Amino acid sequence: MEKEPSDTVPSKPRVGATADLPHDRITVQRFRESFPRARWSDSLKAWFVPGRTAERRIGRWLAEMEAEADAFADEKGRDAFAFDPIESRYLEAAPSAFQVRTPYSRTVVNEIREIPFARWDADRRLWTVPYRAFDELRRRWPAIEAAAERNEPEVKKARREAMKGTDEAEAWKAKLRERRRKRYPVPAEDLPPFERAIGTHAGVVIFTGTDGELADPVTVSTFYFPAAERVQYVWVSSRPGSLEELVTTWPARTPPGDEEIARGWWLPDLEELRTARRKARSKRRTKQRQEEERNDTA
Repeated sequence: MEKEPSDTVPSKPRVGATADLPHDRITVQRFRESFPRARWSDSLKAWFVPGRTAERRIGRWLAEMEAEADAFADEKGRDAFAFDPIESRYLEAAPSAFQVRTPYSRTVVNEIREIPFARWDADRRLWTVPYRAFDELRRRWPAIEAAAERNEPEVKKARREAMKGTDEAEAWKAKLRERRRKRYPVPAEDLPPFERAIGTHAGVVIFTGTDGELADPVTVSTFYFPAAERVQYVWVSSRPGSLEELVTTWPARTPPGDEEIARGWWLPDLEELRTARRKARSKRRTKQRQEEERNDTA
């Protein structure tokens, strides 16, 4: 198997996409036959396929693999559901798969993304989960249903009404205003690399520069992380990373240590990058769908 050098970082970000495959020989063999330019990356722990259309081609291939999946596993899932069904207004057992339709919730999205072969149907605005994934769906369903109920419009409205005028509401508004400023505090004597994906207490971001403006320690501690004594902080401008930037970022070999967490920034590990990539991929799909809708109405 041809591998990338594990101790080198490419001078230029490569355009492409990664694929996480089951660890079985047949699947890998079929994948390599379909993607002869694919290479395994020890650092990414995934197959990297170069090319601007790689993500779309990988998506098509995965869909074909799903269609060829063991029909017996789906039958087992159907039988298990018939014997002990999940009864919920958010779940429908359609002929070909479960259909999950809930109010938007980040918790719901994160939970369903962990279910094998779950797919977002943008046209119908719902998630589909194959019957073969019933066991994992059942395991995660309590968290999914609870999050969906918390995000029902009337429940959210009641929560907002109850919070009006409270200290909690004011603190939430202040935090939202601060985050909209697209900035982050870092030690003046320990600046992060610019134009590279960096892990922070606010998620993975890309820092673009600083004008040296000092950050108030109280603001740092209130909205970001506990400010250390005798450390001077400055504001750096930040932005979300694009999918291409996140895919081509080499992850750290280990999670951040206590010193890095206290400092406020670190090189992200693979799990952090995967979360950021999912968000960037979702944002790209939303943008593409909006553009298609505008073109259809033009």
